[in-house]
Amino acid sequence: MKIQFTPEQKSERGYALVITMVFLAIAMMLLGSIGSRTSNGSTLTARNNSYNTSVAAAESATEVVIAQMSRDFLHQALSANVNLYNGILPSTFVPTGWTTDYQFSDGRGNASLTDVACTGWQQWTNLDSQFVGLYGLVSTYQITSNAKKIAGTAPVSAGVRQSIQFTSIPIFQYAIFYTLDLEINPGPPMLVTGKVHGNSDIYLAPQNTLEFADTVGYAGHVYYNRNPNDPTGGNKTVPIFDVQDPQQVSAMTLPVGTSPDPTNIVQILEAPPIGENPWSAEGRERYYNKSDLIIITTNNSVTVKFNEFEDGSSLTLVPTNTLTSGGKTGYSFVNTNVLFYDYREGKQVQATEIDVVALTNWMAGSSGYALNQLAMTKTGHTINSIFVDDQRPGASKLTAVRVANGTSLPASGLTVATPRPLYVKGHFNAPDLTPGSTDTSLTAPASLVSDAITILSPNWNDSWDASTGLSSRSAANATVNAAILSGIVPSVTTSAGVPHYSGGVENFPRFLENWSSSTLTYNGSMVVMFASRQATNFWIAPGTYYNPPTRKWAFDSNFLSINKLPPATPQVRKTQRGSWSIVAASNN
Repeated sequence: MKIQFTPEQKSERGYALVITMVFLAIAMMLLGSIGSRTSNGSTLTARNNSYNTSVAAAESATEVVIAQMSRDFLHQALSANVNLYNGILPSTFVPTGWTTDYQFSDGRGNASLTDVACTGWQQWTNLDSQFVGLYGLVSTYQITSNAKKIAGTAPVSAGVRQSIQFTSIPIFQYAIFYTLDLEINPGPPMLVTGKVHGNSDIYLAPQNTLEFADTVGYAGHVYYNRNPNDPTGGNKTVPIFDVQDPQQVSAMTLPVGTSPDPTNIVQILEAPPIGENPWSAEGRERYYNKSDLIIITTNNSVTVKFNEFEDGSSLTLVPTNTLTSGGKTGYSFVNTNVLFYDYREGKQVQATEIDVVALTNWMAGSSGYALNQLAMTKTGHTINSIFVDDQRPGASKLTAVRVANGTSLPASGLTVATPRPLYVKGHFNAPDLTPGSTDTSLTAPASLVSDAITILSPNWNDSWDASTGLSSRSAANATVNAAILSGIVPSVTTSAGVPHYSGGVENFPRFLENWSSSTLTYNGSMVVMFASRQATNFWIAPGTYYNPPTRKWAFDSNFLSINKLPPATPQVRKTQRGSWSIVAASNN
């Protein structure tokens, strides 16, 4: 059998070649398409990366402006003049490197600028976030920056806009504000009617009902037991929170320079050192610079100066208005011959006493009227604040300041501040003497600021001495309506291993009498920002140097109104960020 092979035809070979060429063309087209897509994808990726970095660059431009404004705000130098800020760029701080890859603009065709718009300057308004229920002076800004990447193959622009609020919060809007550890451990029932804030830890171990009618915030921790340094012990109950459980919040401090430490904050009580700029962060917060009258007592004289602009920059000597012989100071409202005994400190007290009735009469009479009107012209209010510095040395005596005859205050109110311990004798700012009354509609704005605060009842007698027993020092009902900013002796265990309780909020105002049958009516705000430096003896449980009053205490809601805040009220400052958004930007 023969097998015959048939030769391949030429036409068939040509057809195969055509098919091969077609498939090759298709393959080349596919390869080209893939290459094109790869190239387009690479370009898109490059542009996307460029856009993202431009967004980051634009955000950095807004952040450097915010950083500078925040610094100025905390140093009390924030300006409504946006031209002070719109020229600040990342290159201001990083002149070489990545900043040279970008062109910054304000989005309106102006290169090397950031758009800074003040949308509200120091508006008194209710606050939100952790400050709900409080009011503050709020300055609002909107900051916008465009950044265009000018280096590389994909120059893309991006824009970022941020809003920010700079808020000043008057500190006396809190019923209780502590920078140190806050302890509230009362024996009798206690109701706290306003907001509470602690910059450190809070210890709550009351023996009886302790009720908080408003929010409680803390920057450290909250403990439902006593401070480890508190030896008093005893039973404890769980506090009642009417609004919500205590919430952890950020700390709030005064703008007093670089350190918010209590040892630095206490400088607000001191006279400024020679050469200090009164417009510095420290200078602006000193009560010496903020008070209308400055009274200096030495061994040989009393000097009263009028602070013309409430900034310490221009002081005018106030002429005397009475005899200066026979132990009199030459000023009808200043008495330096006050001596009495402090049973907690175990010392005789020599005090400069401010007679409020005599002060009011002096302001209205021929001697003080002209200065009172000058104060109105230059500061917008009549004389309403006094700084008293008794500089007499007292190795064996406690040098102090006392306020007396203060049932009625000048119409525009009164703040008395001193670096010394402060005593209040009798009623203060009390048009209503009904025990337990919370009606403060007729009170004047007032505050008491000092190293320590002691309330002496209307029954107090300066003739009582170290031998006068507690049972012979019976108090009478008293009413004090004022914010109090003062120091305490914190809970501590001494180097000898002896623990001591601070006395807690319930003993923040000190007592030296037997108040067992009497009531202290108090409406105000209690603020502790530092430890006492002069009246430093430890608190001792009742029965030794005092027995506590029936405490009828409440927060004074007047302080939520800007027109009813005490003169020279300090303000804590917070920066609150608002919206952040990417905005359309031009490539030009």
